[in-house]
Amino acid sequence: MARRWKHAPEGSHWGEFGPDDQRGRMNLVTPAKVLQGVAEVHEGRSFVLSLPLDVPGGRAMNPRRIPPQRYAVIRDGKSAGQQGFCWSYQVEDADLTDVVNDDVVLLGLQYSTQWDSLAHVGSRFDADGDGVAEAVFYNGFRAGEEIRPGVEDPTAEARGEPHARYRHPEAGALGIERLAEHGAQGRGVLIDLEHHLGRTRQAVGYEQLMRILEADGITVEAGDMVCIHTGFADTLLAMNRQPDVARLHATGSGLDGWDARLLDWIVDSRLACLIADNPAVELVVPKLMRPRATGGSLRQPRLPLHEHCLFKNGIHLGELWYLTELAAWLRAHGRSRFLLTAPPLRLPGAVGSPATPIATV
Repeated sequence: MARRWKHAPEGSHWGEFGPDDQRGRMNLVTPAKVLQGVAEVHEGRSFVLSLPLDVPGGRAMNPRRIPPQRYAVIRDGKSAGQQGFCWSYQVEDADLTDVVNDDVVLLGLQYSTQWDSLAHVGSRFDADGDGVAEAVFYNGFRAGEEIRPGVEDPTAEARGEPHARYRHPEAGALGIERLAEHGAQGRGVLIDLEHHLGRTRQAVGYEQLMRILEADGITVEAGDMVCIHTGFADTLLAMNRQPDVARLHATGSGLDGWDARLLDWIVDSRLACLIADNPAVELVVPKLMRPRATGGSLRQPRLPLHEHCLFKNGIHLGELWYLTELAAWLRAHGRSRFLLTAPPLRLPGAVGSPATPIATV
């Protein structure tokens, strides 16, 4: 197949694992890297790194992402129309004693603890070199071709299903199933920003991050799955599904996506993926007004670290993971490494997935 781009974005590594690759830097999590993770298991103790799937609670944090809604299934056959929850087989056969529960969920795939696939964020970029920017994703996969929007159903709102207005969007490339097929298991490394900075909102750049790594004796090596602990998810969990958005906006650090040296380090360290307990890994800030030399404002991403990782370099992001208990245990035992097992749902065509990651120490 012909390469799907003539020009790659500045600072990108398209084609690093071949022009058709859909796993990006997770290719660095090799069998040898998994064995390094296994070698970090000394106690046999596990930590769950997910929030409950109904946290944050409501839609105040992100109105576009809906909390899980569960329903009982509907029975068929002789019991057609009955709910399949606390349902007795005796209804159909007096000699049977089974009582069963079966349910279904409407689930926002990026509502709580989540993985971002490489199809989650692309950019408008002139990959063809014809002077016209098109919507493209990692390795030049195209919006409208491999990655297709949903088809509008104008009757959805009248039926009381506003969430179903655009049906069957499809990431025919770079979907979350590519990460699931890999297994998402390897050596985790935790960087404990909260221990050094508290839970005050601040953007962490290269210099500050390097000082923290040096202070804690942490080395990030190729193929490591890097986790950033800020305390944000722990603060959110304590709100018991009633998020105080104003307080959350003042809580927790995040990486500075505008720090070029930090972005270079993310690539040069050859980490496999980047995970945090905050909502975006990076600290989301208002649009920067950077003037062009020729006048007017400079075109730029809204989320520069997302663009750098997902679009340019094939680095998966994990968000809203729960890392506080693990961070406390690792610090008490003078450790920063562990075995991380974190497969997403193997849902073809999806651009994100909930996860229930496990750290084993």
